[in-house]
Amino acid sequence: MHFIKKRILILLLFSFTFNALGQSKIKGKIIDKDSGTALSNVQITNLDTKTTVVSNLNGTFEAIRVGKYSLKKEGYLEKILELKNDSYYIIQLNINPSQLHEVIINSNHIPKKLKKATTTISVIPLKDIERGNNINIAPILNRTPGVFMQSGALNTNRITIRGIGSRNLFGTAKIRAYFKDIPLTTGNGETTIEDFELNTISRFEIIKGATSSIYGAGLGGTIHLTPKNAFLNQSSINTEISLGSFGLLKGIVNINHGTSTNSFRAVYSNTHSDGYRENNTYNRQTFTLNSNHHLNKKNELYILASYIDLKAFIPSSINEETYRNNPKSAAFTWKQSQGFEDSKRGIFGLSWNHEYSNHTKQLTSIFTSFYDAYEPRPFNILKEHILATGIRSRILGNIKLFDKTFNWTLGGELFRDTYKSETFENLYRNFPNDTGSVEGNQLSNFKEKRNYYNAFFETIYELTKKTSLSIGLNLNQTAYTLNDRFPASENNRDQSGNFKFKNIVSPKFGISHLFSKSINVYSNISHGFSPITLNETLLPDGQINTNLKPETGWNFEIGTRASLINNRLQFNLALYRLAIKNLVVSRRTSQDEFIGINAGSTQHDGLELSLNYEWLQKETLSINSFVNYTLNNFKFKEFIDGDNNFSGNDLTGVPSEVFNTGIDIESSFGIYGNINFQYVGNMPITDSNDLFSDSYNLTNFKVGYRTSLNKKLNLNIFLGINNIFDKAYASQILINASGFNGNAPRYFYPGNPLNYYTGVNVNYMF
Repeated sequence: MHFIKKRILILLLFSFTFNALGQSKIKGKIIDKDSGTALSNVQITNLDTKTTVVSNLNGTFEAIRVGKYSLKKEGYLEKILELKNDSYYIIQLNINPSQLHEVIINSNHIPKKLKKATTTISVIPLKDIERGNNINIAPILNRTPGVFMQSGALNTNRITIRGIGSRNLFGTAKIRAYFKDIPLTTGNGETTIEDFELNTISRFEIIKGATSSIYGAGLGGTIHLTPKNAFLNQSSINTEISLGSFGLLKGIVNINHGTSTNSFRAVYSNTHSDGYRENNTYNRQTFTLNSNHHLNKKNELYILASYIDLKAFIPSSINEETYRNNPKSAAFTWKQSQGFEDSKRGIFGLSWNHEYSNHTKQLTSIFTSFYDAYEPRPFNILKEHILATGIRSRILGNIKLFDKTFNWTLGGELFRDTYKSETFENLYRNFPNDTGSVEGNQLSNFKEKRNYYNAFFETIYELTKKTSLSIGLNLNQTAYTLNDRFPASENNRDQSGNFKFKNIVSPKFGISHLFSKSINVYSNISHGFSPITLNETLLPDGQINTNLKPETGWNFEIGTRASLINNRLQFNLALYRLAIKNLVVSRRTSQDEFIGINAGSTQHDGLELSLNYEWLQKETLSINSFVNYTLNNFKFKEFIDGDNNFSGNDLTGVPSEVFNTGIDIESSFGIYGNINFQYVGNMPITDSNDLFSDSYNLTNFKVGYRTSLNKKLNLNIFLGINNIFDKAYASQILINASGFNGNAPRYFYPGNPLNYYTGVNVNYMF
């Protein structure tokens, strides 16, 4: 009897131990694969027992037993994987491009569904980035309502959002951009994003309208570039080579290695193009590295580094007669001097994410960047060097206030860059043809220190389950110090000095209401401003114009987001008015000299519409279409420049309307393709509105074939044709150009005619 009791006791102990092991908890965290944002309310279902647990606000979860699990969340693709009890899981979910309204965005600091945002935000997912080639960013941005990018060449671009930035003659200004948390905008407000390798970007988040309450000096909006995160628990190498018209040749190597908590991605690219026009050769090499380290349950570390080496010749703009009859020509002086841009750019950032509790966390990023450039132009040779450093930190929290959720964030950004520039005589005219630019005597030597700080606070309060209120506030201080290091003389006065703006306070008020699960309406009022560049403050006598005021504006908008017809139709509509005062314009004082003046105000009224419809969604075949439309009614409300009164005229350099439509097709047997049509309305070239560019339309096409050669090797072959109908058009306009020495003004940058690209992509999984 004693023996039997002993056996029973042993069996009970084994059973208890086995049951305890079987009931041991599995823990983990679920994040957005692209942004790393924690995902709450993910349904984690055991496929055997059908029991379900849900991730909390920090994306963490606990499961009772091992087995296969299904992970589901609106806006993300379902994932099935096996969970074991021997590790802490970090699980990445991919966004579902057909449910973007449900995707969690964090470009407004506080992570939330796009559907509930109180501002107009466009998300460009990886699928849309890959719709065309990976050479030019312009077609991607130009499919976004309210955003327009003119591209005179791969290295000559200007981005406008709701018309802001259209008056900047060369490059992009008055729009902020970030690569992850690293600012891409210099201390004087200029932004360059076209040099980055498209193959390193997983998505864009574009906030449109005045966003200064969050990011400081962003009158037109903010563009967030989200780099491709490295995959966890996966190692692979991806190579791609493509070639095309005008001597295009591009190679990419993409290496990924990931364990359960650490991941690394390195991307190298080499791009060459002879260009369509004379003096149009383009060479660029890039290297991008990012890594994610989940140190423990409360700490994450993210490292990002990027290096770009670019040499691109500049054909510049041409006059109307040459544009009509010989668009391949470069501007005569640029061809004769063989003008080019030779630059090296690098950025490095380190981000730390710490969770103090389930209700409070802190995100801190430190960053540095540099830029070195040598640019021979017909009128002089420019040498530039920029070194920037900064820190950006914010605390995010949520509490219950009157039994309602109150989300808040409090933070700041410190930024400083040192800009050194020198100009030299260009003596190309003194040498035989084909010699190109020759450096002569020094003409100027400046050292400029530029710094700013932003302190910001934003809240989202859920008044009800369907209504949320957002309030934001930003305090900005910007200052410049200029050291003129060129020997002073009667003809070269010392321009050294300090320029400090008054503190600028930018508020934002927004409200969002869900009329139903599928229809949301939002509205907001927000303030924005743009800093004055030091060059605009300099007067011909060498003094600094302390009376010049920064441009400021108020943005008023109302919009709706909807998912209709069983979520097959995604609908976005926004109506807005952006009122700008203290308009800063460049007044030409000589051929190559400009000064800034406050010349009045502008009024930007517009409509932005986007539709995405799923015609067919089967396992074997999917057919989707999109329609995007932008209507611009931008006016000089008051604009007096000297003896000229341009009040009531259309704003220069912005098309009257932009229309995009297209169809995407994918099949289970590997064949895929798309066709895109774009119409761009005419735009004023001069402030007097006596000259307009022609409207134009472009049609692009891409087809490809994907297949798995075995379990580890995947192949993708593609062919694309741009401007199928060989339309002649101006891809960029130089507004208010002047002719000198009897020459006609050079307004036009010709766009590329009919052209093609083709390539092959091979991916190997280790």
